[in-house]
Amino acid sequence: MRTIGVGERRARLGIRHFLAKPAATVEAAAAGMVGLHSSDPTSVYLSARARVPRSTRDALEDALYERRSLVRMLGMRATLFVTTPELAAVIDAACTKAIGATERRRVTRLLEEQGIAADGGAWLTAAIRDTMAALHAHGELAGAQLTKLVPALATKLRYGSGKWTAEAAMTTRVVFLLAAEGTIVRGRPRGTWVSGQYRWVPTDSWLGAPLPAIPSADASARLLRAWLAAFGPGTMADIRWWTGWSAKQTDAALGALGVEEVALEDDATGFVLADDIAAVRARPRWVAFLPGLDATTMGWKARDWYLGPHGPVLFDRNGNAGPTVWVDGHVVGGWSQRENGEVAYRLLEPVDAATKKKLDAERDRLVAWFGGVRITPRFRTPLEKELASS
Repeated sequence: MRTIGVGERRARLGIRHFLAKPAATVEAAAAGMVGLHSSDPTSVYLSARARVPRSTRDALEDALYERRSLVRMLGMRATLFVTTPELAAVIDAACTKAIGATERRRVTRLLEEQGIAADGGAWLTAAIRDTMAALHAHGELAGAQLTKLVPALATKLRYGSGKWTAEAAMTTRVVFLLAAEGTIVRGRPRGTWVSGQYRWVPTDSWLGAPLPAIPSADASARLLRAWLAAFGPGTMADIRWWTGWSAKQTDAALGALGVEEVALEDDATGFVLADDIAAVRARPRWVAFLPGLDATTMGWKARDWYLGPHGPVLFDRNGNAGPTVWVDGHVVGGWSQRENGEVAYRLLEPVDAATKKKLDAERDRLVAWFGGVRITPRFRTPLEKELASS
């Protein structure tokens, strides 16, 4: 069994995540990474910037909203990703459809348990029919606009118990379900690029056709191949965590591929594609300022080989990554943006003078890229909050 040590894993990360060598286009970056995280609306812009330095916010918005060579979708672990339409179909069949099936059962049960409908499935089918009719008739619509057009969406469901009881309109549950089933996607935001409120649009209208139907087993194998090409080697735990799959689905996908087992640090066993066993050498030294929830930082369950002991200050309590500073494939610090727009960073590991100079130059480029816009990560982490207020 070949050993792939920490040094080589970091070299693979730098090259395949377009940090040691930029991608030619935002589409190439999104495809090569399987998808760029978009749960925080600003993260996809910053992730694209880190991998395609000459790209602009306008270029990403053109790809998303005009050419639609990229699409924002619900993907692995019910997380938002920006990816290509081709990969969107794979992700939909391998991951998202299962999320939709679970959600449909949950909503049906809640409707019946709370006395809203004797037949929750029939109620939901009618609400979905009217919602899709409104979207096809009017185009992109925000949730509030949908609620006005489809009275059933104003129906409230109760959550919690006692003093923790809350109510929420069915709009959120219905659009989440439709997104999980691949019927609708998020279109343009209601505000600027920092806004997390999107308009909803039918998938077939937005992309010109519904997402192609792919058998789940085939899609799972294709998704795992794409992930291993970008993130391999990965352990069974890494694969299951990233995809949200069961052990059975993971075993089946691995069995459908040509993979090789390799020895990793701490006596762990990882998997690589059979045609990816050759040694990979590091590129010249590189640095990067990655945003919170970046796909690289969130790419594996076991993170010690690139994160070291810094998780408690760089992640929140729910496991969401904050903004990170990288050197040659591992995290050396964190960064934030102050009220005046200045980017502040703190090193958690020593670096030499030449690397510090590179980091300062990259920080200055990031400040210029913001152009005076001030952002706040959706998920605040201890170091990010401290730097923001310093």
